[in-house]
Amino acid sequence: MKNFSLLTAVVVLLGSAACDDKAKTQTESVQLIFDTDFGPDYDDVGAITLLHALADSGQVNILATVASCSHPNAAAAIDVFNTYFGRPGLPIGVPKGPSVADTDKQHWTDSVIANYPHRLQSNDEAPVAVEVYRKVLAAQPDGSVTVVTVGFFTNLANLLNSAPDQFSDLSGKQLVAKKVKQLVSMAGWFPTGAEYNVKRDPIASMQVMEEWPTPILLSGFHIGQKIKTGLPLINNAAIKNSPVKDVFRISIPLDPQDSAGRMSWDQTAVLVAVKGYDPYYSIQTGHMSVDSTGTNTWDTSGKDHARLVEKMEVRKVNTLIDDLMMYQPKK
Repeated sequence: MKNFSLLTAVVVLLGSAACDDKAKTQTESVQLIFDTDFGPDYDDVGAITLLHALADSGQVNILATVASCSHPNAAAAIDVFNTYFGRPGLPIGVPKGPSVADTDKQHWTDSVIANYPHRLQSNDEAPVAVEVYRKVLAAQPDGSVTVVTVGFFTNLANLLNSAPDQFSDLSGKQLVAKKVKQLVSMAGWFPTGAEYNVKRDPIASMQVMEEWPTPILLSGFHIGQKIKTGLPLINNAAIKNSPVKDVFRISIPLDPQDSAGRMSWDQTAVLVAVKGYDPYYSIQTGHMSVDSTGTNTWDTSGKDHARLVEKMEVRKVNTLIDDLMMYQPKK
């Protein structure tokens, strides 16, 4: 059976990710590349905040932050948050070929770029995302890197298709197989549907779901739909001069469906990528296939993917994410 070895890897890797926080801080931190569609939605801001908060506690080492969309403010806006959280030198990449160019209807990227320090002024100043991937992966120990994507699969498909270069004599697929431990993604509508991250670049989604050579853990649409965050942040008077607070303060009032807080899909992917899925979720193994329209189907007879299933009370996960989103950077 072609998926037997990958099934074994799914069970071992995802099981090992479920260790408690104390054990994790006593061993090695997660080595992670963050891939985000920074711009179209603002749960990405919550996600990058969680990532930096967990990095400051030693649970994760952020290797790079790359954009999967060509929003004109993507690189500069990512740079704002990396700089705010004390990591201005983090590699940032953007797609330079065909890619999704959705924009932020609330114009929060314009605001944070105008009001907070950053070194990159435009996407033109950032390297190609696939170049960042190949350079970073080639320098890491074998089987050590977690990739978390909370946007489109554009970069990952391009990475699979990449050729040997100055960073590695391996093809993209070979490089991923050698260096990546697991892919964690906010993607999918289960058991079947057309979820935004999947359908906006369906060809890339199809390829990654069929060809990615490591275990894939999926946080589907309905996981984050119930988690509504941001109100404690914007109501916290002690937090001042924060681009995170500014984004949620600007954006939440502009959409009636966000009156109880913004649905928080991307934060769940970062949470489990760093801390493991247990005790927050259990998993169901299967295989997510994608058709040319971007509609996905979940097949429980497959064993190379896994998806999150609710376990802990939603309100407890909600509180945890809200608390992490109020994290303030070290001075």
